[in-house]
Amino acid sequence: MASQDRDRPNVLVILTDDQGAWAMGCAGNAEIRTPNLDRLANTGMRFENFFCASPVCSPARASLLTGRIPSQHGVHDWLRGGNTTDTAEEPDGKGRTIEYLAGIPGYTDVMADHGYLCGLSGKWHLGDAHHRQKGFEYWRVHAKGGGPYYGAPMIAGDRVVKAEGYVTDVITDNALAFLEEQASADDRPFYLGVHYTAPHSPWQREHHPAELWDAYHNDCPFASVPDGLTPPDWVERISIPIKDAAARRATLAGYFAAITAMDANVGRLLDWLEAKGLRENTLVMFTGDNGMSMGHHGLYGKGNATFPLNMFDSAVKVPVLISRPGHVPEHVVNTHLLSHYDVMPTLLDYLGMPIPGASGLPGRSFAGLFRGEPLEGRDHVMVMDEYGPVRMIRTEQWKYVHRYPYGPHELYDLVNDADEQVNLVDRPEERDRVVAMRRRLTEWFRQYVDPSLDGTKEAVSGRGQVGLAGLGDDAFV
Repeated sequence: MASQDRDRPNVLVILTDDQGAWAMGCAGNAEIRTPNLDRLANTGMRFENFFCASPVCSPARASLLTGRIPSQHGVHDWLRGGNTTDTAEEPDGKGRTIEYLAGIPGYTDVMADHGYLCGLSGKWHLGDAHHRQKGFEYWRVHAKGGGPYYGAPMIAGDRVVKAEGYVTDVITDNALAFLEEQASADDRPFYLGVHYTAPHSPWQREHHPAELWDAYHNDCPFASVPDGLTPPDWVERISIPIKDAAARRATLAGYFAAITAMDANVGRLLDWLEAKGLRENTLVMFTGDNGMSMGHHGLYGKGNATFPLNMFDSAVKVPVLISRPGHVPEHVVNTHLLSHYDVMPTLLDYLGMPIPGASGLPGRSFAGLFRGEPLEGRDHVMVMDEYGPVRMIRTEQWKYVHRYPYGPHELYDLVNDADEQVNLVDRPEERDRVVAMRRRLTEWFRQYVDPSLDGTKEAVSGRGQVGLAGLGDDAFV
């Protein structure tokens, strides 16, 4: 029944879609109800300064799985095409299926090679969802990147079918089916990825449990999210216009309801582990694929909430909770700057497994933190992000954003301007700092970028990717 060997723990990774780091009770949000995420935080570590590798779903997920930045794996935007043979939402009309990560090892490949039984339930969105990939033996995946919460499109072999019930519950049901089947028939340690589509749009009442939506809509002040801000003057286009107070309230009600419904399902997973006596021998990691602005900077959305694309902290910071009672320190809030590109080396290091291509990966293991050790042997004073031609370098105090080829560029003093309201990039007194940060950013990316997949040379607009990068001008729309 699963693994009871403390040296070969089971691993449960829960991944949400478009959840801001601010959208948890344990992160200080007094309005949103997340008792089970708070439960994880109270029995483990919460990371305050964790960043995605790209502030949009598909490239962020690819980086989380492979430890590579988008300019190494070639997924630069959310995938509009090449995911399933259902052509209804395929802009090229060809129904292409593309395995975007073919030939690129993920940490689940390594775990499967070392005897782990790997299962995936929920969102994949990395191409050719009809076929199991990356070492997964159990494969119950969403057919698209998002969509309706009732009647959601799910993969059933070569077909796309509509799921019965609320998709967040369905994803959990399938995850629990894997756990029950594995517990009764297999004594290998398991890896289980539970990838929710929540709290991604849509947010209308008909898409969520009515009692949750109504409770937030009728009773929540929504003081925990900004109101009345206007987008920066460099923004040419916004992707989700919210035109009045009524639209804001309805949007936030759906967003908060989706998170609370998801939180209840996290509780179902934790309850199962506890009932089976597996909680102490299962490393549980909870995170989101990218951040989310819900009124922050006058925007609703992530990195493609704007054009030009943005790198605001609300878009690039992600929630991260890691728990294994009796093994990982409890009631700890960590403030190191860490990134999703650190996750692959961390998990494999923690499990005592080799890290394929380690010398060419940008991330470093922080597994020592799970043992209560100081973080050593790595540069944890900066993180990098990219979204097509937009790149970011972030230190504890400063953030510099460079947009190739022409700008606009940004510089923020995050100690004195945590909300990133005052762009200092053109201030004469900051010229030396801008030059130094630009040089450091350029050198870092030069070290890791595959020139054939370089995002600065791709026409990424935030509207989607429909083909392989580096092969022509028609991969982005």
